Amino acid sequence: MSGLRERFRAVQGAPCWVSLMAADLDRAHAFYGELFDWTFRPTRYGHGRYTIACTDDGVPTVGIGASAPTVGVTLPVTWTTYFAADSADEVAWRVQERGGTVAVGPLEFGNGRVAWAADPDGAVFGIWEGDLTSAWWGERRPGAPVWLELRTRDAFDAALFYGHVFGWDAQARERCDVRFEHDRVVLHIDGKAVAGLRGGALEAAPDPNVRPRWHVYFRVEDVDRVAERTVALGGSVVSPPVDTPYGRVAALRDAEGGIFSVAAVQRGSTGERDDA
Repeated sequence: MSGLRERFRAVQGAPCWVSLMAADLDRAHAFYGELFDWTFRPTRYGHGRYTIACTDDGVPTVGIGASAPTVGVTLPVTWTTYFAADSADEVAWRVQERGGTVAVGPLEFGNGRVAWAADPDGAVFGIWEGDLTSAWWGERRPGAPVWLELRTRDAFDAALFYGHVFGWDAQARERCDVRFEHDRVVLHIDGKAVAGLRGGALEAAPDPNVRPRWHVYFRVEDVDRVAERTVALGGSVVSPPVDTPYGRVAALRDAEGGIFSVAAVQRGSTGERDDA
């Protein structure tokens, strides 16, 4: 999905991309470009406006698209996590078999196939079948995703759902491994801890930050400075900067209300392990 010439097929069930659906693409560019020093380039993907954001060294890191106008409906501004699939059709069928829903697709999208789905607790995610860039997770450079976390009702139930849908336990253990670490279920891909599943979210909570959803963390050097800059750019702080065993983190909202998090990870932390 990134457009780089170096391509490969990821392990099925590995997080492989994140994208933002914005109400105003130009406003999203202005906000995130200033916050993370991203530059943007248009792509041929999709039927509307869709751009690739690149870190300051030119590496593609996320996608940002403009939501299509819908009469009488205000679509939420939200970040979506995508998982690799050997067959988008088979994974979409497993989603429904396990009590989830498939909202759109699978359908052709650029050089692959994509679908958008939700797990039984309502957390939305994407399914991607096609080539990827090996640099996407790679070095986890500043401005790039460094951690993905599902906050859900029951982490073990969620692990069973995603494990069945993507066949996590069918992969070779050195390529895909799921473990319980501290207070969460952690997904390791090729020796890297890439995503966590944590319980305690409430489906009916009025605050979307505590409802079941996938949260995207971006790596930054100074969490406090980024939180201050977010407010200056028209966004807001959801959870102020705090030190954790994995590094300093904060939850933020962009200028249109999209929720994201930032982290200054430490060597040996869950976000960036010594074997990463």
